[in-house]
Amino acid sequence: MTVQREHGTVIAAHGRHYLVETGGEKLHCVTRGKKSDVAVGDIVDFKRTSADQGVIEKIGERRTLLYRSDQYKSKLLAANLTQLFIVVATEPSFSDDLVSRALVAAEAGGIAAHLVLNKTDVADLLPKARERLALYAGLGYPVHEVSARTSPEATCARLMPLLQGQSTILIGQSGMGKSSLINLLVPDADIATREISAALDSGKHTTTFTRLYQVGDDTAIIDSPGFQEFGLHHLTEGMLERAFREFGPHLGQCRFYNCHHLNEPGCGVLSAVESGRIAAMRHDLYRQLVHESAQTLGY
Repeated sequence: MTVQREHGTVIAAHGRHYLVETGGEKLHCVTRGKKSDVAVGDIVDFKRTSADQGVIEKIGERRTLLYRSDQYKSKLLAANLTQLFIVVATEPSFSDDLVSRALVAAEAGGIAAHLVLNKTDVADLLPKARERLALYAGLGYPVHEVSARTSPEATCARLMPLLQGQSTILIGQSGMGKSSLINLLVPDADIATREISAALDSGKHTTTFTRLYQVGDDTAIIDSPGFQEFGLHHLTEGMLERAFREFGPHLGQCRFYNCHHLNEPGCGVLSAVESGRIAAMRHDLYRQLVHESAQTLGY
């Protein structure tokens, strides 16, 4: 007797263990062999091995894939996303490097990006945070100001319409209040997390896995572990120059057709940096990312 293949959505990943949801059921699935190229948000074909377990046979075609990488390995964050919400706060101070890297990853992956400034109730630190975010707002990235703790209703009213009908991942450094936002936006998120943790036998390490919450039929909210680094080793120089949206108008203005925009004479991008039309901080990151992508493993 052949076992029928079924379809499902991967709603959590922990190591090489995955939780797949299909028709209201949740199954603990593994992949064949040592491959672990499945991401949360993937639509997969699987075969049951018991009532609540299965083996993933095939990953469906992805519309988008968000991941970070260094020269040694890559870490899949989520598949089939439509939006990325970068959560920052008035305190503790957020990292511009991390924010910019996440924006570059979103641009390269064809995913819309928003910034959410949390803890706006910390009034004395708000002007400084706004000033730092003005750079990204000037590039056309929407910035949404909220206070999950002190104004939960207003926070929901601000964010829920943006999440409707989308598949959105929330990312951010630890301490930015991402968990408070998730608990506001996803009713029973903590219960769902405990269920997932038990199903994946991941014990108490509930913060170490990415998980997808289905909110209504067509809306998914994905929570990811807090991280301090966002490597983009997988992006080529050509992908990088296009992922900085402010470079766009200047890319055709270089003297040399194969310009790297690093120190060439007659470079349109460098002249825009000199005149202040491109922020020096953003060009410094571009320079750093080009350097990182050129690093290869020495054997």
